[in-house]
Amino acid sequence: QLGLVESGGGLVQPGGSLNLSCTASEFPSNINAYGWFRQAPGKERELVSCFTVNVGATDYANSVKDRFTLVLDNAKNMLYLQMNNLKPDDTGIYYCATRRYRLCTSRPTAFNSWGKGTQVTVSS
Repeated sequence: QLGLVESGGGLVQPGGSLNLSCTASEFPSNINAYGWFRQAPGKERELVSCFTVNVGATDYANSVKDRFTLVLDNAKNMLYLQMNNLKPDDTGIYYCATRRYRLCTSRPTAFNSWGKGTQVTVSS
């Protein structure tokens, strides 16, 4: 466990923006996937975005494409999720997660380390 800590959540109006952050004391070199997941009340945890290190590619859920951007800053041990044009359906708890050695996947159980989450609420 890496002790991932998310921050940056809050209440925002539709069309607004938030920038989520995820930090740890270190990001070991064996991490190959950095992901952001979210979970809305009564729904399953879903993958929002994920970056696979050895491929150098970032995947996004269709619902957030062209609105969300994942950024990894290894020098600062920081993972970000820039969220623009937020919609009420984006409401939920947002989690960062990492996976050792393997590629990105939408299966939450495949990720080794998790933060405790940060609440995002999009409402007028």
